Amino acid sequence: MERAEVLIAGGGAVGASIAFHLAEAGVDVLLCERGELGSGSTSKGAGGVRAMFSDELNVRIGLRSLERLHTFAERPGGQIDLHRVGYLFLLTRRRDVEEFERAVRMQNALGVPSRMVDLDEAASLSPLAGLEGVRAAAFCPLAGHCSPDALVQGYAAGARGHGARIATGREVTRIEAGGGRITGAETSGGRVTADTVICAAGVWSAALGEQVGVRLPVRPERRRIAYTGPMEGVPDRIPMTIDFETGFYFHREGPGLLFGTNDVCELHDEWLERATPVIARRAPALLDAPIAGGWSGLYEMSPDHNALIGEARTPGRFLYATGFSGHGFQQAPAAGEIVRDLYLKREPFVDVAALAADRPERRELGVV
Repeated sequence: MERAEVLIAGGGAVGASIAFHLAEAGVDVLLCERGELGSGSTSKGAGGVRAMFSDELNVRIGLRSLERLHTFAERPGGQIDLHRVGYLFLLTRRRDVEEFERAVRMQNALGVPSRMVDLDEAASLSPLAGLEGVRAAAFCPLAGHCSPDALVQGYAAGARGHGARIATGREVTRIEAGGGRITGAETSGGRVTADTVICAAGVWSAALGEQVGVRLPVRPERRRIAYTGPMEGVPDRIPMTIDFETGFYFHREGPGLLFGTNDVCELHDEWLERATPVIARRAPALLDAPIAGGWSGLYEMSPDHNALIGEARTPGRFLYATGFSGHGFQQAPAAGEIVRDLYLKREPFVDVAALAADRPERRELGVV
């Protein structure tokens, strides 16, 4: 029978970050991933990273993550292809302009160098963006994008270097508890005794929580991404550019562009057809671009679009970090620190009581 102090269910960006931070702190960790590392939501994302959120808690988490990404090559080690090209939000509705003006003031007070920009500066920052109907824009130079797979592999290698065991192709099938505490889990590779289980299983989290009477309200929501072949006139540096009203976004990817929308359409061809009107307005160069490929993936959505991070009241030592609603990759570095500190019963750098799974809904205004 295998033994670990902590069993982590899920090997995406969040699970790998937790494994690294715990192992670095001297904890005996076993991470079980049902597929390959990062093969769930992490590998299907656009790689965006930012701290431009509309509430203080998410800004602090995002800012800490950006700081850790900047020094990733030194700790845990590895190149993540970080492009600090910024985020540019294009705003068409008056209420959104007002909300972003408020949010930028709050972000600036917390040390995020975001700012409102006029249309001339927006056109200079993102020359391929169509600005028809845009009232104003918001920009942050700290943000950008990096490689999801490289981040996961870097954290996994760092965790192994500190003694963690990482088992791919091994699914956690049943979590066990007795006497009000976690006792272990059944996995597809055998039973594991453990005093703590940490659920970082993304869209599979709700089923794991149910096994020990913990409600983790996470549901899957499919999103699609496409990318082009080589394109003429793509600047070397363009920010992640987002049409806030529709959720359409694009950034440079190799010699072309990567783009996606908030549309949850299941069919790839139909999705592209439905995206055409917003593409014509916000990235007209894409209309004639060669589409080289694309993929779909699942967002792990919570009811209010905020992460679920915390420890269950019962059974004892069941922790969770899930339901990030599209922000898990970019918040993973900070999430690893937070869960490490919760496990060690230390005060995290930010109070995450508002992210408890049993909280009342607290929808963040204006999340993309």
